[in-house]
Amino acid sequence: MWESLLISAMYGGLGILLCAFGYKLFDIIETKVDFAEELRKGNMAAAVVVASFLLGICYIIGRTVGG
Repeated sequence: MWESLLISAMYGGLGILLCAFGYKLFDIIETKVDFAEELRKGNMAAAVVVASFLLGICYIIGRTVGG
């Protein structure tokens, strides 16, 4: 039981790290828009774009890591 819990926690941590890396890579590639600044301003359109991107990345990572 503890082994499966540890493995699940490791996969969860890996998924979070890969999602953060994917967001940073997206932020580096997309140089025309500073998403962090737009989010600070309260730009809902930028928030929807970032949320959609993160959901897509998390889905891909989940399907890859989870099998």
